[in-house]
Formats: sequence, C-alpha cells, structure tokens
Amino acid sequence: MKARGPLLTLLLAGAFGLCVGPFHWLAMAATQDDKDVFSWPPKLLPGGHLMENLQGLQESIGLTRVLLNSVLVAGVQTVGAVVVSVLAGYAFAKFDFRGRDLFFVLLLSTLVIPDTVMLIPIFRMMTELGLIDTYQSVILPGLVTPFGIFLMRQALRSMPDELLDAARVDGAGELRVLWRIVIPVNRPIIAALALFVFLGGWNQFVWPLIALRSPEMYTLPVATATLQGLSTTNYAQVLLAGAIAAVPVMALFLVLQRQFISGLLAGATKE
Repeated sequence: MKARGPLLTLLLAGAFGLCVGPFHWLAMAATQDDKDVFSWPPKLLPGGHLMENLQGLQESIGLTRVLLNSVLVAGVQTVGAVVVSVLAGYAFAKFDFRGRDLFFVLLLSTLVIPDTVMLIPIFRMMTELGLIDTYQSVILPGLVTPFGIFLMRQALRSMPDELLDAARVDGAGELRVLWRIVIPVNRPIIAALALFVFLGGWNQFVWPLIALRSPEMYTLPVATATLQGLSTTNYAQVLLAGAIAAVPVMALFLVLQRQFISGLLAGATKE
C-alpha cells in the first residue's frame, strides 16, 4: 500500500512526459538550424535561429497571409456550422413535422460516407458555381456538419418542453426562445462543438489542396506541404510551421476549457 503513491506518481509522470515531450521537442527544434534538427542527442533547449526560420517562412510561403487565410476559413466555418447545428438540432428535437424521422435517418446515414467519396461531387458543384480558388469553395462544404446536428439534437431533446412553452406563452418568438433559453442552457455543448469544428476546419488539408490554386489563397496546412521539396527540405521551417499551427488550437482550448469539459460530462450523463 505504501508503494502505491510513488508508483502512481511515477506512472503519471511518465504519461505526462509522453504527452508533452513531443511538443517540447517540436518547439525547441523550431528554433534550431536545419542541420541540428535531427542531431543526437536531441537539443532540448531553445536555439538561436527562431527569427531566421520565421523570416524563411515569410519569404517561402507568405506566413502572415496563410495564417490569416486559415483563421478566416476556420473561423467562418466554426460560426456557420454552430449556427446551422443549433438551428437544425432545435428543429429536429422540438418540432413535429412531416418526415422528421426520415430526414434525421438520412442525415445520420451521411456519417458513414467517407469524406473522400464526396470530393468529386463537391468539386464539380464548386466548378459549376465558379467558386474554385476562392474562400467560399473551402468554407461552404464545412458549414453543415451531420455530427454537429446530431449532437445538438440529442442535447436539446433533454430540455423540458414546459420551459419552452412557458416562454412562448409570455409572448417570446422561437428565435427569442432559442437565444434566451436554449443557447444559455446548452452553452457547454455548443462550446465543445465549436472546438471540434474549429479543429477540423483549421487542420483540413485534402479539400483546400484541391480547391485552391493560387499560393496567396493557401491555408497553413497546404502552404506547409509546399515546403517539402524533391531534393532539399528545411525541416526547421517545417517544424516551426507545425508549432505555429498548434498555437491557435491550444489557445482556443484553454479559453473554452471549462465549457468543453462541462459539455463532455453533460453528454456522458444525459440519457
């Protein structure tokens, strides 16, 4: 029994090292010269080439521009997908209309379709609309997320109808009920959904690679892929781009941490 405490501490320290160690090496390698990235033993202290690598990224991929592109795409997708998911989830959960269950089953069936299968239909659609190589071509396909609609529908089903009916009796319209009651009560679930959607929009690679043609339109993942040349690759710059890409996601998680954890616990306990 006495050895359980130190053993548990050791196991937790090992797990912490396995989780944090790669990120620490990534951050330190991003400050090194290219020839020192894969040196052994690995350099685990900051190097003196951070500004040089930043300047190299700015010259090679236009770091500022691609960062703004990624923020725009992921931000608009997150806001749009959350709005659509809340509205559609509210309709599926609280309104009884003809074909509701059929539409919901069809929506769920799209979850089993691989994303790669949809690339050609979406590409043809965007081509017909003349949206290839625009922000709209990357943003629009991510505005409707079947998982988000399903998540919100399941969360809103647990809300008592009497609470909503009381607001309607007091003269509140559906949008007011949604804004004043539904959204505040389900804020943790919405925050968790926003984090998942932002992570997907920020990291998406295949579709932006297909839809975007101009380097000034590239998002950060696509621009980072262009750093890998056929003969020479500056891995310090590649790792720096990866470290920069991780910062917004980590910052958003820290901001929404309490809501995110509450949302996960709420989803785990609701029937």
